[in-house]
Amino acid sequence: MQARALNHWFGQGEARKQALYDINLRIARGSLTVLMGPSGSGKTTLLTLLGCLREVQDGSVTLLGHELRGAAAAQNVALRRRLGFIFQAHNLHESLTATQNVVMGLQVLGRVDKDRAQAAAAHALGLLGLSDRLDYLPANLSGGQKQRVAVARALVGNPDVVLADEPTAALDKESGANVVDLLKRLGRARGTTTLMVTHDNRIVERADRVLTLEDGRIVEDRTQG
Repeated sequence: MQARALNHWFGQGEARKQALYDINLRIARGSLTVLMGPSGSGKTTLLTLLGCLREVQDGSVTLLGHELRGAAAAQNVALRRRLGFIFQAHNLHESLTATQNVVMGLQVLGRVDKDRAQAAAAHALGLLGLSDRLDYLPANLSGGQKQRVAVARALVGNPDVVLADEPTAALDKESGANVVDLLKRLGRARGTTTLMVTHDNRIVERADRVLTLEDGRIVEDRTQG
């Protein structure tokens, strides 16, 4: 995953405002990289550009070997199916159980064998400490449990890249650490690359690399041993 001379703007005419300035960044396969910085610094904008959720206006973004600038819609759809997205808002379907919500993560990928999908969902939920909540509706789950269901949904399809925006904000210290440790294990075992936006200082020490953005610019790039 790479960005070269990446710039981005919002708005038109006199209201046009630059959000990112000349971002040059290469993220190694299998690593866990954290994006930090104050609100409005461009973290989520960068995350969505790297995850082909937003059109590249100027510069270059390469994702899984494919250039995103000027890419056809079909290519972006195919690439997004190789990604796992975790957002602060869990976006669960209230009428579906925890297992059914996770199975939806496979249905989006076209993997709909019922028995295998159910087993994969149960396994993913179990990894996140929710084996006793498989048949619970979201209304009967705590905020932290809902967020862990959303994490399981993102990971159940074994994505090549995980893009996470404040994924631990609703989690207690232990649950947040477990999620990050799981992402690191996936990086070592499967080569899953994780890019995570966070304000959670508890997570920073577990990251392989910490990037700090301020006013749309990378002001610090720190690799951790």
